[in-house]
Amino acid sequence: MTARLTEINIDCADPTGLAGFWCAVLGYSVLDATDDLVEIGPERASDAELLHGVRREPLAPSLFFARLPEHKTIKNRLHVDLSPIDCTQAEEVARLESLGARRADVGQTGAESWVVMADPEGNEFCVLRSLAPGEFEL
Repeated sequence: MTARLTEINIDCADPTGLAGFWCAVLGYSVLDATDDLVEIGPERASDAELLHGVRREPLAPSLFFARLPEHKTIKNRLHVDLSPIDCTQAEEVARLESLGARRADVGQTGAESWVVMADPEGNEFCVLRSLAPGEFEL
């Protein structure tokens, strides 16, 4: 038996704003939205085609941003890692900063190969080494 990761839920104060940030980061689109809940993900086909696809192989999960009255107070226990695919790590960090992300200190030593960042609501994520041609080859 196998389960598939199909959605990731993120609690936030501003679902529309945070969804817009992550759409720009990941190249996703808004799939559904209300005032309190926004779903984003890759463009997808019909529900029947999506069901067939997810039963066949892992697919990129959609992200749900749900409005909650509480604000984030501590470091995330779960975070995402991003790998640039068409630029250097430094260029991707600069792009993310221009979108509203900031560098975050979670106790790194400075010797890490990744960069810890936070989205506009303070949720940590990491930018790993670049997988772009010329940056990473097998």
